[in-house]
Amino acid sequence: MGRAARAWQLRRCIEPMECRDAPAESAPGGLTALETCRRLDPRVPDSASHLHHRLVALYLCREYEGALETAKHVTRLYPEYPHPYCWLAAALGQTGQIAEAREALEKAIAIAPAVFDLYVRHRVPWVRPQDHAHMLEGLWKAGWEG
Repeated sequence: MGRAARAWQLRRCIEPMECRDAPAESAPGGLTALETCRRLDPRVPDSASHLHHRLVALYLCREYEGALETAKHVTRLYPEYPHPYCWLAAALGQTGQIAEAREALEKAIAIAPAVFDLYVRHRVPWVRPQDHAHMLEGLWKAGWEG
């Protein structure tokens, strides 16, 4: 199997729909798969999807500093891509950076209110309840009152 095909196969393994029943302890394995995918496919490192998956995995592993670094990187590259902003706000909330967290939260809502409603207020079905609660915890610390 070629490198690109192997990278594609690994990327499919980390898609949220495929991992929704995985135990929380498997998140570090997801990070390993993401890094392998990044090494094998040179187009992956700065793709919005890859960076978003990395951000979520880091946050769920409670590696908030790594999540912040990744969130800031992806929002610089793709400022109109809405998904990273709520995770950025949550990670900032978890690390006590409340002023920055509120800014990120406002941006998350302003860029795509419908996306925020779908992923935050209503929880999409492929996000586990405990992972959604963990994200909400960070958003509440960021000042969200929803």
